[in-house]
Amino acid sequence: MPTSSKKPLNSLTGQFLIAMPQMPDPRFEKSVIYICVHNAEGAMGLVVNKLFDGISFTSLLNQLDIEVTQPARELTVHFGGPVESGRGFVLHSADYNHEGSVQVSDGVVLTATVDILRAVAEGQGPQNAILALGYAGWGPGQLDQEMQQNGWLHAPADNRILFDTDQERKWERALASLGINLSMLSADIGHA
Repeated sequence: MPTSSKKPLNSLTGQFLIAMPQMPDPRFEKSVIYICVHNAEGAMGLVVNKLFDGISFTSLLNQLDIEVTQPARELTVHFGGPVESGRGFVLHSADYNHEGSVQVSDGVVLTATVDILRAVAEGQGPQNAILALGYAGWGPGQLDQEMQQNGWLHAPADNRILFDTDQERKWERALASLGINLSMLSADIGHA
């Protein structure tokens, strides 16, 4: 996973990466990824519109030996990406900050410690949060190459889309935020 450093001029950190309709990798079909780091070392992001089948927040708390009779709030567990699927990340609003939390952009923070899960379960966590297992990662230049090959579009992240619980419509809404009508989208976009 690339380390966080100063955001380069052309960095996609804090933006949405939106899969093109012809995305060849089924793991990313109709995906919206929030980019947490994009620099010369590569990129890292979390898929924010696909749920992780077969695991609930309560069962995850039990697996981590976090004892809470009834969580104050349930978080849905997202498929964050195919890399390190046993590793958890919480992308959340900036009203919660803890040692180990990293500010990604204005108002959005990433925390990868168990403490945030306990805080959410006890009703003391952030107002808005996405819990993801795994992440999407790219080596140096790999994401840029995939974008040049028309695999992805990018758009400014919208927290209303990011933290919305309507997973089914996030992809369409992210495309619409660019003014794109899905029926008019060509597989050859970006080629002259």
